[in-house]
Amino acid sequence: MPWRQRILLILLLLLVGLAVLWAFLPRAVPVETAIVSRGPLRVTVEEEGKTRLRDRFVISAPIAGYARRVALEVGDPVKRGEAVAEIEPMRSEGLDPRSRATAEARVSAAEAALRAAEERVREATAANEYAAARLDRNRKLADAGLTPRDTLEQVASEAIRASAAMGSAKEAADVARHDLEGAKAALTRAGASDGRRAEKVTVRSPAAGTVIAVRHESEGVVLAGTPLLEVGDPGRIEVEVDVLSADAVRIRPGTPVRFERWGGDVPLEGKVRLVEPVGFTKVSALGVEEQRVLVLVEITSPRAVRMGIGYGYRLEASFILWEEKEVLQVPEGALFRTGNRFAVYVVEKGRAKARPVEIGRRNGLAAQMLSGVKEGEAVILHPGDTVSDGKKVRLR
Repeated sequence: MPWRQRILLILLLLLVGLAVLWAFLPRAVPVETAIVSRGPLRVTVEEEGKTRLRDRFVISAPIAGYARRVALEVGDPVKRGEAVAEIEPMRSEGLDPRSRATAEARVSAAEAALRAAEERVREATAANEYAAARLDRNRKLADAGLTPRDTLEQVASEAIRASAAMGSAKEAADVARHDLEGAKAALTRAGASDGRRAEKVTVRSPAAGTVIAVRHESEGVVLAGTPLLEVGDPGRIEVEVDVLSADAVRIRPGTPVRFERWGGDVPLEGKVRLVEPVGFTKVSALGVEEQRVLVLVEITSPRAVRMGIGYGYRLEASFILWEEKEVLQVPEGALFRTGNRFAVYVVEKGRAKARPVEIGRRNGLAAQMLSGVKEGEAVILHPGDTVSDGKKVRLR
C-alpha cells in the first residue's frame, strides 16, 4: 500500500477515534442560577376583601300603617333626630255591594237602638224626678210626724233605684251612640278622610350619617319592623376579609395589613381589629368546601389618602405575619429535599455541589437561610433529574 494511502487511513482512524471519544465525554448541563443575597423578606397571607360600614343603622317601621313616600336618596346626609319617614294609620277598605248593604242595615239598626235608648233615658229621668219629688214630700211629712219612718225609708230606697236606673239608661244610650259611630265608620270608602286630622308617626334617624340604602321608597302599607332605609357614617369604614381557618390561627388583633388594587395610586395601611371566633363553610370556585373565618380590619391611612373609597368596594388585603429588613435568602425554587432536610445545589468551579441548608421563614417566593450557604454564592434554580452532586453545569 502506497505511503500516502497509509497516511490518509491513519488520519481517518484518528478522526473516528476522536469523534467517539468526544461523544462519550460528559457534557455540562444547562441550568439557571440565582445569587444568595440579603434583603427584605415578608411573610403574608393574601385574600380578597370588601369594605363595610363599622356602624350601620337599619331604620324600621315602629308600627304597622301606611308609609308615605321616602324623599331621601342614597348619598343624602341626615342628622341625628331628623325625620326620615312618616307612617299614617291604615286606610279603610272598600266595600262590595253586599257588604255595603249589610253595613247600611247595621247603621239603621244602630240608629233605632240609639233612639230607643234615648227614650229609656227620658223615661228613667221622669221616674227619677218623680221619685225625688216624692221623697222630698215624705221627708217633710215625716218631720211633721204625719208619716211613719219606715214609709220614708221605702220612698228613699225607691228614689235611689230611680237614680240608678237613670244612670244606667244614660250609659246604655252612650253605648248605642258609639255603636252607631262604629257602624257609620264601616261605611267609609277606602282612602276617604273622615274629616279629622289623621295621627301620624314620624320616624327619625338614630344617628348622623349618610343614607346608604332605601329599602321602602314608594308609599304603601308596611308592617311593624319593615326596614325603611339604612344610615351609616362613610367616614368609619372597615374591611371584612374571609380567610382560611388555618391562616386565621396565625392572625392576631393588631396585625398590620396592606391593601392594594383598590383603585388608588398608593396602597392603604390598616391593622386587624377582630378575628371572629366562629368559622363558616364556603364553597370555592373549584367546588371545594373550605372553612373560612371573617377578619375585620381597620383602615389606618388618612382620609385624604383613601378619599373616594365607599361601602362595598373590593380590595386585596395582605396580612403581614412576619417581616425583616436584612435577611439572607434564596428563591424557594432552589430548595429540594434530601431525606428530612432541605438542600440546594451550589455552583463551584462549574460543577453542582449538593449542600444541606437550614431554613427559617418562607413566603412562597423566597426562604430565609439560617445556615449552609453564604452571601454571593450561586445556587441552581429548579434542579431537575439531570443535575446531581458533582455534575458539570453551565449557565443557560
